[in-house]
Amino acid sequence: MRIAIHAFDGISTFHLAAPLLTFGEVSRQNLAEGWNTTVWSSDGRPVRADEGVVIDDLAGPDATTSADVLVFPSWPTSLPDPEPGFLDRIREAHARGATIIGLCLGAFPVVASGVLDGRTATTHWSAATELADKHPTVQVQADALYLDHGDVLTSAGTASALDACLLHLVRARLGSTAATTLARHLVIAPHRDGDQAQYIERPLSSSDDGFLSETITWALANLNQSLTVEDLAAHSSMSPRNFTRRFRETTGMSPARWVLTHRLDEARRLLETTTWNVSRIAEACGFASAVTFRQNFVKHYNTTPTSHRFTTAP
Repeated sequence: MRIAIHAFDGISTFHLAAPLLTFGEVSRQNLAEGWNTTVWSSDGRPVRADEGVVIDDLAGPDATTSADVLVFPSWPTSLPDPEPGFLDRIREAHARGATIIGLCLGAFPVVASGVLDGRTATTHWSAATELADKHPTVQVQADALYLDHGDVLTSAGTASALDACLLHLVRARLGSTAATTLARHLVIAPHRDGDQAQYIERPLSSSDDGFLSETITWALANLNQSLTVEDLAAHSSMSPRNFTRRFRETTGMSPARWVLTHRLDEARRLLETTTWNVSRIAEACGFASAVTFRQNFVKHYNTTPTSHRFTTAP
């Protein structure tokens, strides 16, 4: 897979390093063959990063013509309008089937190209209002960590590019086992759902950590059981209303959303590592039926369980 990553004068080295590290580790950990990254600038000349580091030996814009994935890891903080030719390259790549990714402020050129017209996008929360004002044809979801439409993916700021968006892409292309191996090597969380909040209003306290970690450990060990809000609250010796409030404050998502996310994560793992049929996996992951499992799987991953098993088979 050929990946072209855009760089410009003033880019943060962290923003540039996030996709380079993630995709580079895919090859270094022997998770896949043929994942090659190229860094390019609009004129092919070296760029000076925000930290003063000069980055040279860059490709020119022709790197986009054969890329399978175009990554825009950021954009100048002044948020200039991209040149028409720059936008044409995004449109042309998208039209021939390349995946387009806008990380943090990199969502601005992606959205400006029109490939997300009539759809949703996200960016760093501090720039979400300006993105919405500039492009009223796109629904900006300011709270989301990342939004994946299959062909176009946008994410929130800095760290979410690494632990959410890029690992999400690895998971989609190579499966959850490969993504978990990569996350373990990078020492980051293997999965955060895209609908999770970008930031949490109330910092995690030691008392919260105890209540949450014990309940999470118990829930993950009992995914095949009923895990209603009432069940989770009872385990924590709290009322359902108070538990739901504190759980959302702490994790950025509802208990029901959290449970469904982890049921589906476990289902993907079982599809990739066992020969169990769909009905057995559905039961093991706590779904009421194989039909319910398939419906949720298709809704979240835009593919069927059987297709996922086939595409991620070694």
